[in-house]
Amino acid sequence: MKLLLMFLMVLATHATSAGAAPDAPLPGNSVYQSPARLMDSKSRQFAWATKRGQVQIVSMFYTSCKFVCPMLIEGGKVIDQQLTAEERAHLGVTLISLDPKRDTPAALARTARERNVDSPRWTLARPEPQDVRSIAGLLGVRYRALADGEFNHTTVLVLLDPEGRIVARTESIGGVPDALFLAAVKRTLANAARADAKPRSG
Repeated sequence: MKLLLMFLMVLATHATSAGAAPDAPLPGNSVYQSPARLMDSKSRQFAWATKRGQVQIVSMFYTSCKFVCPMLIEGGKVIDQQLTAEERAHLGVTLISLDPKRDTPAALARTARERNVDSPRWTLARPEPQDVRSIAGLLGVRYRALADGEFNHTTVLVLLDPEGRIVARTESIGGVPDALFLAAVKRTLANAARADAKPRSG
């Protein structure tokens, strides 16, 4: 799994990541090849692939988690706070539930309010139960359901380019942002902005 993720990151780093037409075929290493459908905190259903076109930070969490997942959300907020207003305007954050049976839209909305991430740029969403494992596999998230209803899981932030390719990841979550991950976020946003600014032929 680690070798696969490293391979995907290398491909993403050396590929142009934006400026593709919305109906152009997805790259073979895009997580948006997944047909997974999600439901957000406002009960709106959408295909994961509709996030295509914007740089995204993605992770997996569950709302009843009392320690690690709040730290994970705060880690995403810390990265967000290090960006300029212009950079933030072009970054989305998507948190996908590991526990769709209990993470109803109401539970997602409550967590968004409690953690102060009810911005339009942040999406808290639940997948269909049968899609949890495949999404976790694509993002390199290891998890295990425990008898008490809790989960052991990888605490990770994953950076996707506009085409859904994995660019970087960090398991360093806390009050101090991972410098390498932050640099990758800024670089990916800059690359996307340059690609968007190029005139398109045809």
